[in-house]
Amino acid sequence: MSSLLYMFLMTFTLSCIFLMIYMMVSYSPSLEIYEKKTPFECGFDPISSMRSSMSTRFFLLLVLFLIFDIEISLLFPFFNLILLKNSTLVMLSMMMFILLLFFGLLVEWSQEVLEWI
Repeated sequence: MSSLLYMFLMTFTLSCIFLMIYMMVSYSPSLEIYEKKTPFECGFDPISSMRSSMSTRFFLLLVLFLIFDIEISLLFPFFNLILLKNSTLVMLSMMMFILLLFFGLLVEWSQEVLEWI
C-alpha cells in the first residue's frame, strides 16, 4: 500500500473515531436542574430578566462603529501604496476615500445618530 493511501486511511479512521466519541459524549442525557439554567451574578439573585431588550440607538451606534472601523482598515493598503509609488493618483484616491468617510460622519452627526444617551 502506498504511504499516501495509508495516511488517508489513518486520518479517516481517526476522524471517525473522534466523531463517534463526540456523539456519545454530547448526546448523553442531561440533568434538568433549575440552578444550572439561571444566570450567575456573583452569588446574588438576578436583578432582572436576562431577556431584556437592548436599546436600538446603541445597536445603531455599534453598527456604525463597525462600518467605520472596516472603512478605516481599508485605508491601510493606501499607506502601502504611498510607500511604493509616490503618485498623485494614489494620493487623490486616498483623499476621495477620506472625504467619503468624513461626509458619512457629517450625515450621521446631523441626523443625531451618534447621540445615543
